[in-house]
Amino acid sequence: MHRRTLLGSALALLATRPALAAGEFPFTLSDAEWRARLSPLAYDVLRHEATERAFTSPLNDEKRRGTFHCAGCDQGLYASSTKFDSGTGWPSFTAALPGAVGNREDSRFFMRRIEEHCANCGGHLGHVFDDGPPPTGKRHCINGAALRFQPA
Repeated sequence: MHRRTLLGSALALLATRPALAAGEFPFTLSDAEWRARLSPLAYDVLRHEATERAFTSPLNDEKRRGTFHCAGCDQGLYASSTKFDSGTGWPSFTAALPGAVGNREDSRFFMRRIEEHCANCGGHLGHVFDDGPPPTGKRHCINGAALRFQPA
């Protein structure tokens, strides 16, 4: 096969938009309602598993006490007490609030990761890695565009 054809096929594979988290969720909207409710970036992240550019979210530097909510459905997801600076350029947390998120295996881009989504609306949040600090050893690497901060 010609090199240009191989490259085009690989790029097409990477560009396909994945399905959202499988299952039914308590909070649902039509695609048109999601588009009207969310900014273009939040829509791409939450509804099509896009990733914002590193170091672009103001929530990466948020240090006040409060709760980080899903930007799609407003469910509380992460307490500010679990946030830490991972140096990755995305808001990072050691743990989610109980029952707030769901996980599934993500094997796109030739690697295996754990994708994290809102348990209420199924919106894509980011990924969970095993390189975080104590007490959990987890790093919930979350797109700021998927979050809304509510100060305490």
